[in-house]
Amino acid sequence: MSDPHRHHPHPLPHPPHDDEHAPGRHSPAGPWHRLAHRLTPHSHESADKLDPALESSARGLRALWVSLAVLGATAAAQAAVVLVSGSVALLGDTVHNTADALTAVPLGIAFVLGRRAATRRFTYGYGRAEDLAGVVIVLTIAASAVLAAWTAVDRLLDPRPVSHVPAVAVAAVVGFAGNEWVARYRIRVGREIGSAALVADGLHARTDGYTSLAVLLGAGGAALGWRLADPLVGLAITAAIVLVLRDAAREVFRRLMDAVDPALVDRAERVLREVPGVCGVGELRLRWIGHRLRAEVALVVDGEVTVRQAHRIAVEAEHALLHAVPRLTAALVHADPAPAPGEADPHLGLAHHATA
Repeated sequence: MSDPHRHHPHPLPHPPHDDEHAPGRHSPAGPWHRLAHRLTPHSHESADKLDPALESSARGLRALWVSLAVLGATAAAQAAVVLVSGSVALLGDTVHNTADALTAVPLGIAFVLGRRAATRRFTYGYGRAEDLAGVVIVLTIAASAVLAAWTAVDRLLDPRPVSHVPAVAVAAVVGFAGNEWVARYRIRVGREIGSAALVADGLHARTDGYTSLAVLLGAGGAALGWRLADPLVGLAITAAIVLVLRDAAREVFRRLMDAVDPALVDRAERVLREVPGVCGVGELRLRWIGHRLRAEVALVVDGEVTVRQAHRIAVEAEHALLHAVPRLTAALVHADPAPAPGEADPHLGLAHHATA
């Protein structure tokens, strides 16, 4: 058996992932595809925002707080216009931007807490704090959706004119500019430090920018005297928030249930089978602890090898996994002897402990 060993992180220039925005991924170049590509909602899930690339570089954490400052200022400027204009479309956009900005707070706390060393009580460390931050983020997004929907429906039932329409239009442009700046900043820093998560978060900010532009439609309708334009745009923005909420809740649920990408399991099995001395791969488990992966592996080796030789094979298997599986920090590898004719199952003594 191999205990988890401490290894220096091995850079992976192009870690495999399913992000459709990955550089080098070929896609149609049509205008409709590009528009849909830009408007696809992205997850707020915590471990997707704070991966090992952010942990290894203070620039990632700085990008988080700079984004908070810029989006906070943008939301404050929009809120001031909401108070004087009464635009529910702009209110929906404001609460959306505010919720997106505030996600940096629980994430930052979880990130700092996750750096604490493991203790005898928290033997796996504090990485799960990021999953709790994900729950807080989902609740924040849900609250913003409820507020935006409630206000928009109330205005539909009781239409009122929108005042200071030019100010609403300017606030919408400010919202777009703030989100687009944050998007470019997050994407640039994310690519420079190798963080696909920060790139995805930047693309989400870009999506928020397009919802800000939608407020211009409401302002245009209000300028033409159509009172329902503003609450209808507010409902459209609520729908966009709900789409983000759906994706975020799904990802947080999967993380809380220890779900991993099956492609990672396939890749780990393939790498393990290529390790010299490995006759087969038995049980293989991967789980997230915060933004880090841990593995538990049972390998089949020749039953005639010595304990030292079996340990060497286990260490080489762990080493191969650390190189091949992105975000994997440790693996517990157990060596089982290959079955011999007439030999009893070496795990027979544990059979009565097996779960049904």
